[in-house]
Amino acid sequence: MESFENQTVTASEAAESDASPTAIRHAENKMGTMPIPRLLVSMSLPMVVSMLVQALYNVVDSIFVSKYDQAAMTAVTLAFPAQTLLIASAVGTGVGINALLSYSLGKKDRTGVNNAASHGIFLYAIYAVVFCILGFTLAGPFIRSQFTKRDFAENYDLTMKTIRYGKDYLSIVMGCSAGMFFQVLLERLLQSTGKTIYSMITQGTGAIINIFLDYALVFGHFGLPRMGVKGAAVATVIGQCVAALIGLYFNLRKNKEVSLSMRGFRLHAATLRNIYKVAFPSILMQAIASVITFILNKLLIGFTTDAVTVFGIYFKIQSFIFMPVFGFNSGMVPILAYNYGARRKKRMLETLRLSYFIAAGIMLVGTILFWTIPEQLLALFSEDAESLETLVTYGKPAFHYISLHFIAASFSIITISVFQALGNGLYATIVSVCRQVVILLPVAWFMAKVVKRLEFVWLSYPIAEAASALMCAFFLIRIYRKQISSLPD
Repeated sequence: MESFENQTVTASEAAESDASPTAIRHAENKMGTMPIPRLLVSMSLPMVVSMLVQALYNVVDSIFVSKYDQAAMTAVTLAFPAQTLLIASAVGTGVGINALLSYSLGKKDRTGVNNAASHGIFLYAIYAVVFCILGFTLAGPFIRSQFTKRDFAENYDLTMKTIRYGKDYLSIVMGCSAGMFFQVLLERLLQSTGKTIYSMITQGTGAIINIFLDYALVFGHFGLPRMGVKGAAVATVIGQCVAALIGLYFNLRKNKEVSLSMRGFRLHAATLRNIYKVAFPSILMQAIASVITFILNKLLIGFTTDAVTVFGIYFKIQSFIFMPVFGFNSGMVPILAYNYGARRKKRMLETLRLSYFIAAGIMLVGTILFWTIPEQLLALFSEDAESLETLVTYGKPAFHYISLHFIAASFSIITISVFQALGNGLYATIVSVCRQVVILLPVAWFMAKVVKRLEFVWLSYPIAEAASALMCAFFLIRIYRKQISSLPD
């Protein structure tokens, strides 16, 4: 796949360049001038904070749900693959918009900047309609499909209750996803232009509202109705809608480098192509992850529903480790894309070195926590002493084995973002498909069906991540030689 350097970014780009009379003449964006350590921290820290708040929401949300009913926690875990697909469409497309917009800024191409933004609005509106239809028609069948005939025969009442919880939660979250889509889009526009402090405020406010409404609506406090799992879903949707409105305000009032006007909008094939050349691999990676999680849930439920619950708890807690890395990632991508467009090799390499170091440090801390205090982490999600004993029995080995892949994952996460920032989405696709489809899933299936040892199923994660890191290293060397090494120092 070609890089941005060899693509048609906008309809007018062939006629415009930095040196042309029609090129934009305005002050250099800070991504091209500020010292890299301070720039990366200033752009990433707000995102790290907002993502930690988001992670806190995810954990608190699950704690409330698990305290309401352990079957509700299992239901939310079973809904997770569909939610992942929803988020994949939003975040993946946002990566493409982010990279194209930042690249256009680096080239001082205002037409390209505004084309990226207006096409984003159009695409996210389409997504919202599609997922609304899917959410209100397929939520129930999706949850039901993850149970076996044995589950209905042996635990009919529990199975039906879990299905009901899952349908209630997923239909609301997917059917009313417009707020989430436009929240992601508007945050990406702020990130692309380096205004991450506003993105932090947007996401953080939405998450805080979610936390408050979760507590109020799940259990019926402050005069609000007791809605249980439905309350958790409604709280999520309200928080996303509020965040989207705040993001809209900041983009209209503070983000002067991007126009949100749809006046005279026409679909532009080159813009769509350039967005999806970067976005599609990201969407595909997360969509594959959705399918893999769906299959893993079915494998785990073959052992016990408690294994599924533990799997869901793991994903909630590990977000505290991965979210800060993704936060630095969000700050790194526009810096790389901008300086690649501006052809500044030294700034690109300095950004990369610092990003790898920070990500590895965060993941090391995470690995230590998962190995030293798994019981305390699991206790947050237990209803009583008996349920805690069950969670620890299945959860402790899961936390130990899965966390072995954290440090290798830090390298893969940063490197895949390098591929995307430089327009090499094909490499990201290859790595993701090999990691999850070629390695992770077959290893997990073998451990579940042949070895028949639950604790060995968790080992599929570190095995797959080690292979992913090796592939990332190989492709990173190729990219450096073909696209970076020839740039001026």
